[in-house]
Amino acid sequence: MKNAFVFPGQGSQVVGMGLTLSEAFPAARLVFEEVDDALEQRLSTLMFDGPEDKLRLTENAQPALMATSIAVVRVLKDECGISLTETAKFVAGHSLGEYSALAAVDALTLADAAILLKQRGLAMQEAVPVGEGAMAALLGLDLDAARQVADLAAEGEVCSCANDNAPGQVVVSGSKQAVERAAEIALQKGARRAVMLPVSAPFHCSLMQPAADVMAEALARINIREPKIPIISNVTAAEVTDPRDIRTHLVEQVTAMVRWRECVLYMRAKNVDTLIEMGSGKVLSGLARRISRDLSARAIQNPNDFDSFLKDV
Repeated sequence: MKNAFVFPGQGSQVVGMGLTLSEAFPAARLVFEEVDDALEQRLSTLMFDGPEDKLRLTENAQPALMATSIAVVRVLKDECGISLTETAKFVAGHSLGEYSALAAVDALTLADAAILLKQRGLAMQEAVPVGEGAMAALLGLDLDAARQVADLAAEGEVCSCANDNAPGQVVVSGSKQAVERAAEIALQKGARRAVMLPVSAPFHCSLMQPAADVMAEALARINIREPKIPIISNVTAAEVTDPRDIRTHLVEQVTAMVRWRECVLYMRAKNVDTLIEMGSGKVLSGLARRISRDLSARAIQNPNDFDSFLKDV
């Protein structure tokens, strides 16, 4: 079994995330306490108890998801004796999940990852006034068809592909009216469905350039070390280990499309046969099976998941 560990992005957050880990494992509790201290905020209380609308805020959801993922990593290492860097061939994360992946392989400290994601969430939220941007999932169209739809819908406004998640699942992002036009055109072009997403900003498009500028400054102040195993970049869909390249890609990632389908296919081409999703939710596990039938996938998010994983290691 050749593993890769993958880390979820925004949308996988849920009230109660990390609670059972914190109750069961001291290593997990220490992660949540360290993140709380780094942010000078009781983020763990918000994660465990809500309210949901506050947890869903980008500035909270992003570091919360990272904290939950790293809690799983620390439990595996400190309490199960399983080192991620000795067990996996690659790591990869969906959007903010790249920060989780980098923290998991010691390229970023946990505190730096939390602070960066707090800044990233705030910057992305503030880049476009609420109500002026939107995102829509185009279901049943491949990437080329979705790009054609986005180009037709733009009409001088911003509309581009933001996430290539799996065959037949591409998300477009941009100006609200342009994205609404894209949803209508997609149905005319044969999309099975076009779903407007309940997001607070148009992520991964050129409207996010102000946020990219903020992150360029923030990342310039942070020490990024060489990861212990390669990370697959959202921007290039290829492995990267040079800290300078990682820093560049993290800035570019704010406005660039998340090439998740290609990231998974790259790992499969490098003989990875099992993706292990670390943290909240099972979104990436579900996408894996749609991207390649030769891949198996599993998620580790609750105490019971560790037992079943350890039996197969």
